[in-house]
Amino acid sequence: MTALEIVRIPVLSDNYVWLVHDPDSKATMVVDPAIADPVLAAAAERGWTITDIWNTHWHPDHTGGNAAIKQATGCTITGPAAEYARIPTLDVQVAGGDTVHLGRHAASVWDLPAHTAGHIAFHFAEDAAIFVGDTMFAMGCGRLFEGTADQMFANMQKLATLDDATRVYCAHEYTLSNARFAVTVDPENDALAARLAAVEAARAAGEATVPTTIGDERATNPFLRAPSAAELGRIRALKDAA
Repeated sequence: MTALEIVRIPVLSDNYVWLVHDPDSKATMVVDPAIADPVLAAAAERGWTITDIWNTHWHPDHTGGNAAIKQATGCTITGPAAEYARIPTLDVQVAGGDTVHLGRHAASVWDLPAHTAGHIAFHFAEDAAIFVGDTMFAMGCGRLFEGTADQMFANMQKLATLDDATRVYCAHEYTLSNARFAVTVDPENDALAARLAAVEAARAAGEATVPTTIGDERATNPFLRAPSAAELGRIRALKDAA
């Protein structure tokens, strides 16, 4: 089975849309298209035809391109059953424990509520990749808009079960601000200090900083490293106020 090809498409001010292509079946999937035109252009440049959209949650900067991409390609849109009423373009509803496919590549659906009540992720175990939407960021986690610190702590604990090499595809370029905050709550972490310096250099050069890996997050992400839901909630409140 040929490895998936994954393309990062920067849109809006800091969003990333992920274009995922299976060379064997020619199936091409889009994760969380905020808008349509750059995504359609990126696929066309590569001679790919978009067959699927997978949504992690209902927020407009993750679903805003659904309708136009579907109109242009006839693709199938898959997303969280718990948020079906808020994603009117949805064709297929999924929830934790379900399996979705891109060609022969299987992804398990994870329930990761907290940022939104029905937030999900897509884990390609054999490809060592997970698309987490706005649940985890490089050195960060999503705001608790519709959930609790207990839920986000459970999410972090579940993500922590993955191998260090697993690539984490999040939906925003928040890494620099996250790193600058993280060093204020974990000032003795040498790995974090080194990562902050590397991220500052990358961003100064105009380079993207994601995907990240579970290993890097295990070493530097204060939310993944939090020992309890109470501590995660405390640092999330500090980040919200920063």
